Amino acid sequence: MIGNLYLVATPIGNLEDITLRAIKILKEADIIVAEDTRHTLQLLNHLEISKPLISYQRHSNEKRINEIIEKILEGNNIALVTDAGTPGISDPGEEVVKEAIKNNIKVIPIPGACALICALIASGLDTKEFTFIGFLPMNNKNRKEKLKEIKFAKNTTIIYEAPHKLKETLKDLKEIMQNRKIVLAHEITKIHESFESGTIDEVIEKTQEPKGEYVIIIEKGEKIENNKELNEISIEEHYKYYEKLGYENKDIIKQIAKDRNLRKNEVYRQFINKK
Repeated sequence: MIGNLYLVATPIGNLEDITLRAIKILKEADIIVAEDTRHTLQLLNHLEISKPLISYQRHSNEKRINEIIEKILEGNNIALVTDAGTPGISDPGEEVVKEAIKNNIKVIPIPGACALICALIASGLDTKEFTFIGFLPMNNKNRKEKLKEIKFAKNTTIIYEAPHKLKETLKDLKEIMQNRKIVLAHEITKIHESFESGTIDEVIEKTQEPKGEYVIIIEKGEKIENNKELNEISIEEHYKYYEKLGYENKDIIKQIAKDRNLRKNEVYRQFINKK
């Protein structure tokens, strides 16, 4: 009989933010797979749990994934944890989950702390619909392209950012989104937890020397019907905007023509010429 893969959410700061069920699974698991075994060992020691640990990081090779899957197929129940929060969210554990599903292994989520959800519910921004981006691309050009997409997002957007990149990201946000309202969540559930809310300029002014973990929550863009800025971007950007929303090609051409007060054939010719 094969074992199960448990995705166990762990605290993102305050060690009391762990569920009774999560503790039970960690105690009962045959093996715990951790992003950083040293970090996880601190939590296990706090909970007085002693279990075999296997490391699985972003740069781990396929051989390590196969090793984990093989142990489950041999009948071991494995608890997968990340350094903090819910495994699989902007986390290398995502690949283990994919491989487990391919091998018909039962994947069982054990819910708990999640930084993006904690940041969102305390932000005061619209929570009915939101998009989670995770970390922005490393490449500067790709980062700005992603932020341009976010500029016209119809819902709240959430991104993670490292302290050494925070000021640059806020600068890019200012350049692309002018003075959109944002919330900067810092060190959630920890001693120095804070939420800075306001325009991008106001948040930049309040941000001194970034330290710790950050979540940026960005207010949704204006409704398409009232957004004159769509007429100021290129045909390619306009096309990509609707493409990201799931529009079909013919509907994109039709909508761009409507936005720009042009004939559909004219839009089509312009788009072809730009290709």
